[in-house]
Amino acid sequence: MINIAQKYLEDRETFQWDRPEKYNFVGDTISAWAQSQPDAIALHWTNSEGNEFKRSFSQLREDAARAAGVLKAAGIGRGDTVLAIMSREARWWEIVLGCIQIGAIVSPGTVQLKPKDIAYRLEAAKAKAIITNDALLDIVDDGIAKVNWPGVRINVDAGERANWLSYEALRKSSEPDFQVADTPADSAALCYFTSGTTGQPKLTVHRHDYPLGHKATGSHWLAAKPGDMVWNLSDTGWAKAAWSSLFAPWMVGAGVFALHCASFDAEQTLEWLEKYEITTLCAPPTVYRILVRRDISDAKLKSLSRCVSAGEPLNPEVIDLWRTQTGLRIYEGYGQTETVLLCGNFDGMESKAGSMGLPAPGISLQVIDHEGNIVDPEQEGDIAIDISPSKKPQGMFACYLDDEVRTASVYKGDWYLTGDRAMRDQDGYFWFVGRADDVILSSGYRIGPFEVESVLFEHEAVAESAVVASPDETRGEVVKAFIILAKGVEPTEALKEELQRYVKNSTAPYKYPRKIEFVESLPKTISGKIKRKELKMQEWEQS
Repeated sequence: MINIAQKYLEDRETFQWDRPEKYNFVGDTISAWAQSQPDAIALHWTNSEGNEFKRSFSQLREDAARAAGVLKAAGIGRGDTVLAIMSREARWWEIVLGCIQIGAIVSPGTVQLKPKDIAYRLEAAKAKAIITNDALLDIVDDGIAKVNWPGVRINVDAGERANWLSYEALRKSSEPDFQVADTPADSAALCYFTSGTTGQPKLTVHRHDYPLGHKATGSHWLAAKPGDMVWNLSDTGWAKAAWSSLFAPWMVGAGVFALHCASFDAEQTLEWLEKYEITTLCAPPTVYRILVRRDISDAKLKSLSRCVSAGEPLNPEVIDLWRTQTGLRIYEGYGQTETVLLCGNFDGMESKAGSMGLPAPGISLQVIDHEGNIVDPEQEGDIAIDISPSKKPQGMFACYLDDEVRTASVYKGDWYLTGDRAMRDQDGYFWFVGRADDVILSSGYRIGPFEVESVLFEHEAVAESAVVASPDETRGEVVKAFIILAKGVEPTEALKEELQRYVKNSTAPYKYPRKIEFVESLPKTISGKIKRKELKMQEWEQS
């Protein structure tokens, strides 16, 4: 056993949630920073062409007021839902803040949506308005036509089209409106469509006090402070953008850095990390995997001092390679669209490679059995949050919109079930096993796909993999690995056998993939998570 560092224990002991009856992020937090540090940089925006601009907190407060004026001029008011289907356009930040300021409900979405997705979201969210860009006008119009939606359409770009309002034109003709809605803390502010693996996405509703739930995200996980600059690579349509591109940095007075580009580019990412004074990098595991495969030992990361990762577990080897090549540690974090940061690696605590870390300050996190009992160390169970009145953390979602059955399904008494499974060791560290429906049962053994994927990644021939259960007459299920090979590696039967031996020699032999299929790509959700369930269904349907 190890001694858990005193600093972490003190942080957990002294941490307290703010629980106001009324709260508005713009009126209470952004306005406060605009007064106390008006000239501090709140947003540093760039694009792939090298254009850039900076906004101070005082300017950001004015931008929110201008967005509020535009929204009201377009007929949008308190309680109305606005779909913001945009990328990292500079106006995204002020539009989200403007919606929050006037008490409208903002529902961010990714630019990868198709007409049927747009149609579903418009109806499911009961949207009053949709705001998007030039590139998506045709797609949105097609989606609108499918359901004959009568709402307000706003184009954030300069293009003109019938039935569409110009955001820029409204911004020029409307006066900034600094009036802040008197919003109860428990009233709806955001609506995120979760990146489900099957079926239609769930509509996760967050309250106005949701940003307060990111107090620990900003201060303990990002470890940001005034003067720091946080670059989060997440798409604005994913709730992770609310974590590290919006609420967490600004809760602690740090700045947000942004790059508006068509897609991730490893070369440009390294160039930007060297060029700009970025202190904190928040990236999904895929980005770290790509970068360490390139070997960035010679990169001049002069300002970078903090690296965090979330979305899905990160392979221990990637963490080790990153530290070897950059001298920096990656602090993993765990949470959901429905929650804030639940568990992670923080300053002042020892890390264990491959572990999810320890519960975040303010979070009572446990591993429980099917009856709701806390299980002993080294026993697998469901990850659950204690939501009893005295322990419920800030930032928990309010409900799945208009879906009482789905909402009730994630609760067991005073526990909220994340849908993930894990084990705790003797020191209290959490170890991810997999999604509750991803665990493979083979000849009585329970096998978590992530452990097998991590071992496969350690082999130089493997760029990425997804491990699922495949039907077997003798064993019920066996491990199957879908593998994307590294550049220049040829798929052969001999390589399959080599990879099988490699896994046998690296972990418990019963976990090795008895089936291997080389593929060019893997199905993923909008937020970049592998759709293991889709691959598993494919296997069972074929059988």
